[in-house]
Amino acid sequence: MSEWTAADLPSFAGRSVIVTGANSGLGLVTARELARAGATTILAVRNLDKGRAAAETMTGDVQVRKLDLQDLASVHDFADGVDQVDVLVNNAGIMAVPYARTVDGFESQIGTNHLGHFALTNLLLPKVRDRVVTVSSLMHLIGYVSLTDLNWKSRPYLAWPAYGQSKLANLLFTSELQRKLTAAGSSVRAVAAHPGYSATNLQGQSGNKFGTRVAALGNRFMATDADFGARQTLYAVAVDVPGDSFIGPQFMSRGATGPRWRSPLARDRAKAAGLWTLSEDLTGVRFPL
Repeated sequence: MSEWTAADLPSFAGRSVIVTGANSGLGLVTARELARAGATTILAVRNLDKGRAAAETMTGDVQVRKLDLQDLASVHDFADGVDQVDVLVNNAGIMAVPYARTVDGFESQIGTNHLGHFALTNLLLPKVRDRVVTVSSLMHLIGYVSLTDLNWKSRPYLAWPAYGQSKLANLLFTSELQRKLTAAGSSVRAVAAHPGYSATNLQGQSGNKFGTRVAALGNRFMATDADFGARQTLYAVAVDVPGDSFIGPQFMSRGATGPRWRSPLARDRAKAAGLWTLSEDLTGVRFPL
């Protein structure tokens, strides 16, 4: 059997998708391919000018709407403007950035990568008809979710462990979301994906010159391109996989796309439930079904 690629996407005519962070990198490719397959595609972006520029490179019914995951008010405004959607792709993210806080006081990586998407998903969930796909990372392997200091208020801040925590949170969120959907009798599925090591504009944002050089070398000699990375997300969006699947390349960063292994910490049901409760408390958004 030949390896699955974006060319194998079925028709999405008559269906709608939302892709966060769709103005560049994996999100742009994901949105572009779904629009090409006929989906009404909403680019949910912080920078509308960049979103419009990205939309001009795509064919089909493409809309651009404002969404700032670092501002819960923006998340609420965006969700209020959506009537129905078949697939939500939680793609946007930041990686290993210097310490900063969101509008609502969250550490920026957990705030953007997890809490913003947590709020968005739960606000949209009554309007979602098929599935929620959340993009995690192999870097969940270095992650540890601290339920007592999720926002790095008492720990010395470390950019990469903070990123790992946010990506582990994505997997714990997906697992707990699927459990809640199943318990509620919903047919909606929660699926996660990771791109492997894909060259995008995420790398080199650490504010460290040495780290930027290392990222540039890695992108040049080790990384796959954004089309390959986005293939994992597209598979999670389009293929009939069980809820709580984790989709990625066969050999971590290369090889055929399909369901993959996750770390033991990512399978901790008690931690997933605890993170969900904490996320509800921090965002003020609760499971709606």
